[in-house]
Parts: sequence; C-alpha cells; structure tokens
Amino acid sequence: MHTIDYLLFLGYLVVLLMVGFHFYRRHSGGEDYYLAGRNLPARHVGFSIAATDVGGGFSIGLAGLGFTMGLSASWLLFTGLLGAWLSAVLLIPKIKQRERHQSLFTYPDLLRHHFGPRVAMAAAVISAVGYLGFTAAQLLAGAKLASATLIPASLPLESPLTLALWVIGGTTILYTAFGGLKAVIMTDSIQWLILLLGLLCLALPLAWLQVGGWDGLNQSLPPSFFSLGSLGAPTLINWMVTITPIWFVAMTLYQRIFACRDQATARRAWFLAGLLEYPVMAFSGVLLGMCARVLLPEMEAESAVPAMIRDLLPIGVTGLVVAAYFSAIMSTADSCLMACSGNLINDLIGLKDNDRDTVRYSMLATLLLGLVAILLAAKAESVLSAILMAYTLMISGLVMPTLACLFWPSVQTGAALASMLAGSLTALWLMLPALPTPTPIRESGLDAGVFGLAVAAMAMAGTHLIQHCFSNNPTQGEVHE
Repeated sequence: MHTIDYLLFLGYLVVLLMVGFHFYRRHSGGEDYYLAGRNLPARHVGFSIAATDVGGGFSIGLAGLGFTMGLSASWLLFTGLLGAWLSAVLLIPKIKQRERHQSLFTYPDLLRHHFGPRVAMAAAVISAVGYLGFTAAQLLAGAKLASATLIPASLPLESPLTLALWVIGGTTILYTAFGGLKAVIMTDSIQWLILLLGLLCLALPLAWLQVGGWDGLNQSLPPSFFSLGSLGAPTLINWMVTITPIWFVAMTLYQRIFACRDQATARRAWFLAGLLEYPVMAFSGVLLGMCARVLLPEMEAESAVPAMIRDLLPIGVTGLVVAAYFSAIMSTADSCLMACSGNLINDLIGLKDNDRDTVRYSMLATLLLGLVAILLAAKAESVLSAILMAYTLMISGLVMPTLACLFWPSVQTGAALASMLAGSLTALWLMLPALPTPTPIRESGLDAGVFGLAVAAMAMAGTHLIQHCFSNNPTQGEVHE
C-alpha cells in the first residue's frame, strides 16, 4: 500500500475515536449509555443494524462463497432480509408495547417479566458468552486483514497479527467504551456508508472492468456460478435455521428496538436494514468474489478479495476499500461488545440506575470485556468457527423461550429452563470435536443449530405437557412483574 492509502486509513481510525469522545461527556445515565436515550431516528438505526449484521464474517465470508459457488451464495444474506422483515412484522409491535408497560432495558428483561429471574439469568449468561465470542472473532478477522494488507512484510516484527490485533481492538474498544450506544450507532452509520462507497462504488466497478464485465465472467466461470438454484438443500436449511432466528434473540437488536423513539420508527429501520442486506450487500459481495475468482484463481477463497484489493486497485482507492472492510468488521465488534457489557452490568450485576455512576461502571465493564476479547482472539485460530459456534449456542438456547414468551404465554418457567438447557447442551455436544457425533447426524449435512433448536422445541413441548397434566391450574403461565 502507498503512503496515501495509510493516511486515509489512519484518518478513518481518528474519526471513529473522535465520535466516541464526542459522546463521552453527553451521557446522562445508564439508559443514555446503553439505549441512546430511546430517541434515535430510523435511518441511523437501519444503517447500524445492517452494518452490525453483515459484519466482517459475512462481508469477507460472502465474497469467499461467491469465489467458490457464484450467485447462489447470495442466499446467505437473504436470511438477513427474511429475519429483519419477520422481526418488523411479528416481534417489534409486541416488544414496543411491553417496553412501555414493563420498562424493558435488555433482552433478558423480556424473559424476566414472564418467566422470572432464573430464566433471565440463564439467558444473560448465554447471551454474554456468545457476544464475547462474537467480539473476539470480529477482532481476529480485523487483525488478520490488517496483518495481510496494512503491515509490510519487510517490517522486523515477531508477530504482525498480534500488533494488528491490539491496534484494531484498541481503537474499537476505546470509542465503544467512551461513546456508548450513540457512538456505536453513529460510527456504524459512517462505517456503512464507507462500506457502500468502498465496495459497491469503487472496488466492484474497477474489478468488473478488469475481468471484462459480464461477458468476461461468462467466459471464465462455469455455468453453475450464474444460477441462483445451485445451492444444495442442506446448506440452505442450515443458513435459514442458524441465521434467521438470531433476529429474535440478539441483544444487539433489542438494544436498537429500545433505542428507537416509537414502534413506527423501529419498523422502518428494520425494513431498511433488510433491503440493505439483500439485494444491495448480497450481490455486491458475491460479484466481488466472482471477479476475484477470475483474476486470482489460485488464491484461497476468503483471502482472494482482500488480495485483489491490495494488489490490483489504484493508489487512494486501496485505502478506502481496506477501510470499508474494516468498517464491516468494527461495526459488528462494537455492537457485540456493547451487548456483552449490557448483559454483564444490567442483567448479571443488576445495575440499572440512570445516573453517572452507572455510566462509569458501564465504561469500565466495556473496557475490561474488550481486553478479554482481545486475549481470546489472540488464542483463537478460526474466525468462522467462532462465529458459527456463538450463533449456534444462542439460537439453540434462546429462540424457543423467546417465542414462547411472545406467542405461547401458558408455557411456564420449568419448560423454558428445560428448553434452554436441552438446546444448549445438544449444540455444544455436536460442536465439540472431542465428543462423538452419531453417524446419521454427521451424514445429514445439517448444522448443530438445526438439531439444537429441534431438541429445544421438543424439551419445551414435553415439559409443558407434563406440567399441564399435573398442574391444578394448567391454563395459566407464570407471569412475573
């Protein structure tokens, strides 16, 4: 990279830090820090949702899938459109109605009011652990990209990856800890615009010209790359079951629902986010991967697009496009860090006072959790496996109790706990390589989350049926106010 590219990227990091410090002195209490005063407009929230959900894992991973399978990889982000619009229609009206009457602050608060403190505590632990893993995975993705594109091989460094991890992780932690959710959402908006400018307006048109346009792709790639129907059924089921339900249990999304000023604002934000993911980001990411397949066919799939950006784009454009990829990564890392901090301070420790002391404790928790995430990232090897394990654990343990809370009110605490325990343990059993997996499950091609969710549903239904048979008053759920 040229000096101009480094200066552009450095300027990008400085802007993020300035946004964080801008909001530092504007926090009036915990609600302002974690929920941005419950008064955000739809545009910024929609940009933030799309930036958070796409993230580094999906932006880089999607290009890698485009490299290996072509247009059918776009179905990966169709799950985002589906999840966002289902949430706008089914979830948001119920959540905003309960928020007014129950003063909801976090996602576990929703479960606490219906099932009681035990279910809420279990949900907070699952959510906090999952988001700490998310944060570490995103920081590792950023460090790998930085060590490959920003740090020259000629520098006498023992571990370029470690240096990159502390630079990227440190910047993300600082603006998140000081700025709170307002800084996260405003920087997410900036990062989403940079992502669109860098990938859709610069990288894709330049790569498109270099491969010779659509005719060049047609001549260089097999016919299956141009079909939306070449994706196998097990893969489509895995994506739909593993990714779409996360929209109903993600702490990052509940924070943004609560941060919207009203129900109409929240629904507009979710509809906007769905469209930004599919078709906008879906096809631009896939087409970049297809161009990289033509220009750098010998490269590893997920490394091909970053290498194409580094080696083939002109001076100045390279810096902007590299910043675009970092935007995708950091916009997810900051949101996951805020979610983890919110679970720790609000749900596990129980600090919900709306004063400056709560802000200080929240900032300290965010800083410490960020440092833990950096240390975890330094020990991790695979970004994708960490992301998928976190997704799988959360949907297996949290989706069924959430759906029951919203749509099946007669389900009691015991059934919810049984569902959380059975789903989480099933997912962990199938994900841990040291434990044996039954041959039919292994050969099915389905992810652990599919089986975890199925077992969770059966555990809830079975326990609810038993409680129904033995209860003196079977029609009433346990509602805790």
